[in-house]
Amino acid sequence: MRDAGSVSDDDASRIPLPASRSTPPDISQMSPEERATRLYNRVMMLHTQGKADSAAFFLPMALQAYTMLPALDVDAHYHIGVLDLTGGNAAAALAQADTIRRTVPTHLFGYMLRARGLELERDTAGARRAYRDFLRHEAAERTRRRPEYGEHAENLDAFHEQAAKAAGAAPRGN
Repeated sequence: MRDAGSVSDDDASRIPLPASRSTPPDISQMSPEERATRLYNRVMMLHTQGKADSAAFFLPMALQAYTMLPALDVDAHYHIGVLDLTGGNAAAALAQADTIRRTVPTHLFGYMLRARGLELERDTAGARRAYRDFLRHEAAERTRRRPEYGEHAENLDAFHEQAAKAAGAAPRGN
């Protein structure tokens, strides 16, 4: 005997599924640059929230999105390097740092990726050199007001503090 309020299997197929609270964006309608940036931001957000499994799920998609870009600027190389670091691939991150250095020898992102990659490889002396190089070039580079520096100002500020500690220099503002 059926419950008066129950729904048969046939009836259940006609009940609409509940709408999602937030519809995922249609990435097919985004430019390749937008897709890459959105996926990079998603991986970074998930990583900072401690959702390593979710970040690992989106990481290959984010890296793939960058391979689809028609050209890579320094900011894109930095994003790829950060994604590589997030995935534990120090060699790939160091390759991105080298690419940045060949393009703009004193760009701060190159030193940042280099220090992090060398730390991941447990090369303390090399990482310390990268931190010192960052500090040596930081003032002049920041006066160039590169757009990517503005977009990553918090990362640059946090890295400065870590570089100052690692290199034994006084933190900014002291």
